[in-house]
Amino acid sequence: MKDNAILVVVARFLIPLMMLFGLYVQFHGEYSPGGGFQAGVLFAAAWILFVFIYGLDTGLRIIPPRVIYVLACLGVLLYASIGMLGVVLGGHFLDFYPLLEAPKAAQQAGIILVEFGVGVTVASVVMLFFLLFARRRADSEAAGLDPDAADDVEADRQ
Repeated sequence: MKDNAILVVVARFLIPLMMLFGLYVQFHGEYSPGGGFQAGVLFAAAWILFVFIYGLDTGLRIIPPRVIYVLACLGVLLYASIGMLGVVLGGHFLDFYPLLEAPKAAQQAGIILVEFGVGVTVASVVMLFFLLFARRRADSEAAGLDPDAADDVEADRQ
């Protein structure tokens, strides 16, 4: 799609705005609706739009698959470690009060870190799902198969 000048210009304008709004949703989530899940989907959608415009190879040069897998693991690890930190310090799982002296500051710091872990995990997993579907289609096309026809054959079997 990078031959279509209108789509390229709109994407160049829209992708940074999507990421900026994702940051807003991520770090404003403890005060209003939103948070890690919604922000993760916004970041993944920005990357997917980039891939639609510039191609999968370019998208994977920006964020390689290995980095996506590492981010998925780090997000889960951050969530779990913040939760377990409350247990280690004498509270319950995801109990943020033992983290800092001031209870309100502890609650805010804990939820921000947990939501950041959720956001990183959701963004990377959505990107991985997209990557798996895109590679399946590319493999089908490389094998000389029509990917749409293969899906129709599978649907007829069921």
